[in-house]
Amino acid sequence: MPSIKIHFLGAAGTVTGSKFYLETPQKNILIDCGMFQGVKELRELNWQDLPIDASAIDIVLLTHGHLDHTGYLPRLIKQGFTGDIVATAPTLAITEIILRDSAKIHEEEAEKANKEGYSKHDPALPFYTKNDVEKTIKYFKREEKDTWVSLSQDIQFRFRYNGHIIGSTFIELHLYGKVLVFSGDLGRADDVLLYAPEKPDWADFLFIESTYGNKLHPHEDVEEKLITLINDTLYNKGVLIIPSFAVERLQALMYILWKLYQKNRIPNLPVYVDSPMGNNVLSVFESFSDWHKLPMNEYHAICNHTNIVMSYKETWEVVDNPRPKIVIAGSGMVTGGRVLTYLQQLIDNINTSVVLVGFQAEGTRGRQLQEGAHEVKLFGKYYPVKAKIYNIESLSAHADQKELLDWMSEIKNVPEKVFLIHGEATPADVLRVKIQDTYQWKVQIPKLHEVIEILV
Repeated sequence: MPSIKIHFLGAAGTVTGSKFYLETPQKNILIDCGMFQGVKELRELNWQDLPIDASAIDIVLLTHGHLDHTGYLPRLIKQGFTGDIVATAPTLAITEIILRDSAKIHEEEAEKANKEGYSKHDPALPFYTKNDVEKTIKYFKREEKDTWVSLSQDIQFRFRYNGHIIGSTFIELHLYGKVLVFSGDLGRADDVLLYAPEKPDWADFLFIESTYGNKLHPHEDVEEKLITLINDTLYNKGVLIIPSFAVERLQALMYILWKLYQKNRIPNLPVYVDSPMGNNVLSVFESFSDWHKLPMNEYHAICNHTNIVMSYKETWEVVDNPRPKIVIAGSGMVTGGRVLTYLQQLIDNINTSVVLVGFQAEGTRGRQLQEGAHEVKLFGKYYPVKAKIYNIESLSAHADQKELLDWMSEIKNVPEKVFLIHGEATPADVLRVKIQDTYQWKVQIPKLHEVIEILV
């Protein structure tokens, strides 16, 4: 009887760094290849080679394009991987944008650190370069969703829509007669731009995210909250800064703000979108219109309504403009990107408001702000937080506990084991108990670098 070894190389006991390595007698498969983000001890893991032979991996399957699921790909190739990197077409488009943007940021931050001398490393080096990314893209191979692809006599897989970001999927993997399901990051049934996630109907082994395993998203009136914040910004002659994930949340925010303006519910406050990556992602929405709900005529109207910041020089022009305004800028967890420049200049101003609109991983500046930090470190210096900090949790692109349980509800069999991944310790443990109480299934929370052998 053949066996499969599953190596939990990331997103085990933590949210970021998704990497799951399956050793089988016929093919070796890596599900996702993400970077760790957040606390220093996790980020330092990025610089270590994987505890497996990268050259032995036959194929990488990507659930979606976010950095914590794709950002390690250039390092994997440096370690000897030469197989295909397979995903849906929009996921590969997003991944290409994100990797190129990430490399640019790595190079710029290394250059800035060396110039200003605030890095402990001499010299500070980029995690990877734009050249590394160009080499990585050559391994990309697209597959359609809902189509079974055969890797060998006993191994097939397919991608299925899961509504987290454009192109995102969960993966069904048939191995020697067993069905393994990897949820990826699950979206929400009532997303502004995306369709509801499809659901699996069979899973012998289920690998499911637990990011919000201990929470129900509040039933907030997002529009009313934004209306209040925008009116306050105008009254105080301030700036509303929204750190945003460049894929999905940024486009959703643009859509919501445009709709409010169309309904005459907010004043004509200029909206600046300052995220080179986010601007590129807009073109993916145009290229893959069957993956989302946004009509193209509205898409073009939204783009015309929004001021797209194209250069770092323009960033400073926006900063220096004293008019009240709304700024949407990357990154969503305030770990890098253009939003740092705005915060550096404006976070010590009492008329500045900062709205967090997605998950904030442990150890990120976004989490620090969310938890009420009195100061924040930017470019090697501390700045007092005098701005008002808000959180609109219901704008999250991640399913909450109820939605996670509902996503499993159509599985007809009793899984041999459910593995909770992509979650911090407390949310994962709360979800473990809830699944056991609801479905009476066996649930396990794997540890980082744990290896589990299953018989098939």
